[in-house]
Amino acid sequence: MNDSTVPLRQALRDALPGAMKARDTPARTAIRSALAAIENAEAVTVETSGPNLATSEHVAGGTVGVGAAEASRLELDDERILEIVSAERDERLAAAAEYRTAGREAEAATLEAEAAALDAFLC
Repeated sequence: MNDSTVPLRQALRDALPGAMKARDTPARTAIRSALAAIENAEAVTVETSGPNLATSEHVAGGTVGVGAAEASRLELDDERILEIVSAERDERLAAAAEYRTAGREAEAATLEAEAAALDAFLC
């Protein structure tokens, strides 16, 4: 499913509407989760010190000045995005094994279907 000329993130974004229209819940859930994990990995950590910190009894640790709180998101390369999606798949497979051990076959099957949906993008 993953065309080598299309970046993985874009392939996930392109596949989401189709999964939604097809009412493919495992694929939809897995794709949304993978995209969210990518977005979370791009988040910038909050700096707790800097020249623009306000000191006030009303605003603790606030920033002062226009744009002082703005920060560019991190840019992940394709290799890092691949690692994130692989980790999402692996987490689902590990959880499915635990569910299966506990005798919860339906939950295990759902997680395995989600892992298979992500696996289609990793091939």
